[in-house]
Amino acid sequence: MAPCINMKDFFRVSFLFFSCLLATVPGVSAQNQGDRLSNLKTVMPAIDSICREYVAQHHLPSLVVGLVADGKLIHTFNAGELDLGKKNAANSQSVYRIASMTKSVAALAILQLRDAGKLKLDDPVSQYIPEIKGQRLTTDAPEITIRHLLTHAAGFPEDNPWGDRQLAISDKTMLAMFKKGISFSNVPGIAYEYSNMGFAMLGYIITKVSGQPYQTYTQQKIFIPLGMTSTYWDYAKVPAGQLAHGYRWLNGQWVEQPMLGDGAYGAMGGLLTSIDDFSKYVGLHLSAWPARNDQESPVIKRSSLREMHQGVNISTFNPNAARANGQPCPQVAAYGYGLRWAKDCDQKVSVGHSGGLPGFGSNWNMLPDYGIGIVSFSNLTYAPASSLNRLLIDKLVAAAKLPPKPLPVSSILNQRKNELVGLLPDWNNAAAQAIFAENFFLDYFPDQLRQEATAIFAKAGKIVKVGELIPENNLRGYFVLVGEKADIEVSFTLSPENPPLIQEYNIRELPKTK
Repeated sequence: MAPCINMKDFFRVSFLFFSCLLATVPGVSAQNQGDRLSNLKTVMPAIDSICREYVAQHHLPSLVVGLVADGKLIHTFNAGELDLGKKNAANSQSVYRIASMTKSVAALAILQLRDAGKLKLDDPVSQYIPEIKGQRLTTDAPEITIRHLLTHAAGFPEDNPWGDRQLAISDKTMLAMFKKGISFSNVPGIAYEYSNMGFAMLGYIITKVSGQPYQTYTQQKIFIPLGMTSTYWDYAKVPAGQLAHGYRWLNGQWVEQPMLGDGAYGAMGGLLTSIDDFSKYVGLHLSAWPARNDQESPVIKRSSLREMHQGVNISTFNPNAARANGQPCPQVAAYGYGLRWAKDCDQKVSVGHSGGLPGFGSNWNMLPDYGIGIVSFSNLTYAPASSLNRLLIDKLVAAAKLPPKPLPVSSILNQRKNELVGLLPDWNNAAAQAIFAENFFLDYFPDQLRQEATAIFAKAGKIVKVGELIPENNLRGYFVLVGEKADIEVSFTLSPENPPLIQEYNIRELPKTK
């Protein structure tokens, strides 16, 4: 029999492991990591200034913002009061309801259960919620699956703000509503339409499959292992001095909103947490990039997190999107598993989610390729935290001159680079080298390769340095040969066979930059 370990020790060890996992960032040297953080910190006064202007412009009772970089919370901004008139200042330990930011927690729990073999994403939802069996918009509609729920593709109508008011209903009431009948706006699997009801169903599935309320399951399997000790489902359990009260701005004044209870719909938007706590959750997501051979987190596999981060169900294309400086930068967006995915005209990928309930507005947004994330909470109804975070992210990347984190270089890619350098510029006896795929000399001809390369090398003059390989992935990359008069860029792609061979190659002159 295997030795036993009590749950307290397991969670302590899990948290220590996770903290060590985030101590350094794969693909970034300690020196470069220090440079990144130093550059980011120089931008913090500008970030704080933007936040202060936002508080005044949007009449926010309070605003707390956290910057997560390379797995750690490196800066916070705090302004305003949690409970107006009581001089209870907001800070990074203050607890806010984060509304639909909760959805990724439900999705993560579903993937944990999937990874444990307890469900499949393509299981019909009726397998777990029999009350909806047979309900459909048309006779040719497919059954709703768990994957449909995760990606807002179940065919349910958009239900904001109706869904907000269902937060505290009981399982019994929810199931009775399902049994009475669901109204569909579409058939499953063909369109994006945001559905709080779909995530309430996911919460019930977590409960049914795990054998315990989804609140208990997520606390034990996600929050405690991550050291999130100030994260709650029931606002009544939050210490009074830490709880943010929600407000609306009406007729030139703040009007307090009643807190919504914890119930069957909580998985779609009921979570309460602090910047300090949620930054650990963001750190978990950022730790999934890049793919590597390191030990896994005890919470969830990195591959499952990366799966959550992929855009699955296209939601919008915004040709009028702009950068923080106002320059046009079109953007496409899609929904993954409980998370929104977007890519802009600069090929910059962002992942995160907004949240809005009566009394609260929130958002988290991360750039996985850059290793940074922004979290913003406010206690104003539907506070525009999403637009604030987009502004802050753009400012950080531009002002800190932050490059994407470098990918690790595979040994085979580096080997092929060195072999290719040895052939340039003359390509002597190249066809006899066992480094080229069978297509190569059918698509590229030695005489032309030689002629092209020697002409470019002549313009470059003496080669004084062979630059490091910059990988685009495990089998494709480029490097620069530094010449006295001009530089030369060489790019190549390897084939999918084993061992990988060079199947594609390009060379071009780069003008010297002053």
